[in-house]
Order: sequence, then structure tokens, then C-alpha cells
Amino acid sequence: MAGWEAATLSVLPLHEKRPKGSRTLHERTVVLLFLRVSKGAQTREAILERAMSLASQVGLGGVTIGRLADDLALSKSGLFAHFRSKEELQVQILERASQRFIEVVLKPALAAARGEPRVRALFESWLRWPKAVPQPGGCIFVAASAELDDQPGAARDRLVRLQRDWLDTLKGAVRIAVAEGHFHRNVDAEQFAFEMYGIMLVFHHATRLLHDRRADDRARRAFEALLGTARSARS
Repeated sequence: MAGWEAATLSVLPLHEKRPKGSRTLHERTVVLLFLRVSKGAQTREAILERAMSLASQVGLGGVTIGRLADDLALSKSGLFAHFRSKEELQVQILERASQRFIEVVLKPALAAARGEPRVRALFESWLRWPKAVPQPGGCIFVAASAELDDQPGAARDRLVRLQRDWLDTLKGAVRIAVAEGHFHRNVDAEQFAFEMYGIMLVFHHATRLLHDRRADDRARRAFEALLGTARSARS
């Protein structure tokens, strides 16, 4: 049974009788509403995907309702129906980027074995992130951090929360590596996460601005050195 049909039938009164293959006015109304909501959700997804890609190039401030409307052949009024303000659009772009980051980076890495393998998987997935999801200007979070660091507001607040959550995830993975005996007991998880993040930031700088062809190799060498200082004698 198609999804919209299942959703329709689930809201119909059980006692209602009608000729086979026919639909009541109530059923047809529910079908139309369901299809409309589904189409609206798909449109919203398309808008946010384009907005995220664009924001990596021109910044969140450069993503306007007019620009998106032109790019996606939509009306400005239609876009306003999804996002009531430019600030709301910026926040939703960050939310969409966060969802994609979880799908592409976090979930695959968490499937790795606990301890050092998972820390390594987080790094490798993170390294691929700007290419795995359409971001012509590089990592949207790096671009947004430079743009919003001195601009108070809802978008900056959300970005700060997302970045702190990511650092907490890295710290948690390091602590598990200590518990598994892969890292020595004196490893400072917060410092490790700080340095790991630093590697990724300089990787972005070397890749985007300096066009260093060895940026991937340099980043991996730096990460291996960081792992070397953290490994326990037993591992």
C-alpha cells in the first residue's frame, strides 16, 4: 500500500461503508492534505540543500530569499511560506547542515569499534565531509564561524551550540579510548579534541586558500602524531 493511502485509511472511521474503490469527501480531503504536506516538505528540503551549498560560498548573510527563488525557480512568496525571516532561514540552514553532518560523518564513525578505531573513523569521516556533501566553498561550519563570531543572534547561538556538541562528541570518543586501554590514562580529552579540531581547521585553510595538494597527507600525518602521543604502552 502506498504511503499516502496508508495514512489516509488510518484516519477514516472504521464503521464507514462505501463502494469498493471509491473515496468519501473526507478521505479525498485527507489525501490532498497529505500530498500537499509531502510536497511542501520536499520543497523545503530542496531549498535547504541549495541554501547550504550556497552558504559555503557566499556566507549565511549572502543567502537571500531572492537568490534562492531565482536559483530554484520558485516565487519569493512561496519561500517566505517556509522561512518567515532571513534569520530563521540562517538557523534552518545550520540545522540542515547539522543533519547532513550526522548522516555523513557521525553515524558511519560510530559504527566503528570503540576506542582508537572510532576516534580514527571520526577524523577520516570529518576529512571527507566537505566533499561528501555539496559544499563548493568548503565546510559550511568553518565559513559560518568566521562570519558569525562577532554577530550576536539566533544563528550564532545555534552555531556555538552545534560546535560545542561536536567537541563534546570528540571528547567522549577519546575518553572511551582511554577506558578501552588504547590511550593512556593521563590523556586530556579536552586538549586532544582541541588539537584534533585545530588539524581540521588548518586542513581547511591549506585546502581552500593555499591550494596545498598535500593538505590531506599533512593532516593525516599531524593526526597520527597526535594519536602517537595519546596511545598507551599496552596498545
